Amino acid sequence: MTAILEGIKVLDLSRIVAGPACTQTLADMGATVYKIEKPGEGDDTRRMGPFLSDPHDAHGAESATYLAYNRGKQSVTIDIATPEGAALVQDLAARCDVLVENYKVGSLAKYGLDETSIRRRRPDIIYCSITGFGQTGPYATRPAYDFILQGMAGLMSTCGHPEGAPGAGPMRTAIPITDVVTGLYAAVGIVGALYHRQKTGQGQYLDASLLDSSVALNGHVALGYLITGKIPPRAGNTNPVASPSEVLDCADGSIIVAAGNDGQFKAICETLGHPEWTRDERFRTNTLRIAHRAALREILAPALAGHTRAELVATFESAGVPCGPINDMADVFQDEQIRHRDLVVNLPHSRGVNVPSLRSPLRFSATPVEHRPPPMLGEHSAQVLAAELGLSQERLEELRARAVI
Repeated sequence: MTAILEGIKVLDLSRIVAGPACTQTLADMGATVYKIEKPGEGDDTRRMGPFLSDPHDAHGAESATYLAYNRGKQSVTIDIATPEGAALVQDLAARCDVLVENYKVGSLAKYGLDETSIRRRRPDIIYCSITGFGQTGPYATRPAYDFILQGMAGLMSTCGHPEGAPGAGPMRTAIPITDVVTGLYAAVGIVGALYHRQKTGQGQYLDASLLDSSVALNGHVALGYLITGKIPPRAGNTNPVASPSEVLDCADGSIIVAAGNDGQFKAICETLGHPEWTRDERFRTNTLRIAHRAALREILAPALAGHTRAELVATFESAGVPCGPINDMADVFQDEQIRHRDLVVNLPHSRGVNVPSLRSPLRFSATPVEHRPPPMLGEHSAQVLAAELGLSQERLEELRARAVI
């Protein structure tokens, strides 16, 4: 075995981010992923810039969003709205181990691509549906996007500047965090279901939703509310359970200083030349420092103002104080640890250029991830349909002429 999911075939009927993030993770682990896209259009993310190529290119543009979530797949363009196209995808599904889709609840039944129909032909298939709100309940048929779920699941209510501060208000994350975490949960679930099938021979149905995943992402913040009944306030760039643990300004920007215990606070004070702060009754324990956070910040601010980020990070690091800079993307990819970990990989794209990609965080010792480029629109249609379904060149040309593929 050279890859964890070597020999596993995945039919990817998903679009945008959550489903594609799921299937990309499976592809990284060695699965063969057939991504079904609409002829002439493809995944909606192909039109979400910035672009590697002309977004109006008839062969389908490659955008940053598409490239980010479709590494290692094979693009097969089939119009499932046509009877022949739907039949082709049904035939492909019968030859796959896993099917991932993120259509509206119930909408694939009219194409014979719902779980019940597919299971008649492939009883042991792992069928994963990814939706905004799940397959049941009063919201099941609602459309959903990441931004909406960030609000509904409570994530935005705890992000942003504190009430009363300048610019206060709920804040979303720049990345589609509910999409990404749902994709990761779905991938974990599929791997678990494959293990179950290996032991029992039985397939499973996975009902994955952005709502379930993003509510779960609240973690201890949600548990705090369930235990106390108190709504957690926005804390901005401060850690509500530790102090000092926040963003502090310095001579050339800002850094994060995070003292998780009394020893680290003592190290901060000694590093800055103020050991007397540890004897101040207001700051003697973490609980007291949280209660007097504003006063502590008032004395920390001028002590840091005369030093650069690099100076403070180096000094605090040598004293054992957790700290770090707030990097922009340019800073991120200049960072020596990120360079050491080779977190950027350049992949040879079929357009004849190398495209950047982010290295998978999965680092297996025996079965390392093989990073393969994202596909052009329809790049593998003829190859996959001939190999999997035995379609002749003449048949392929006929289907292509009628825009079925």
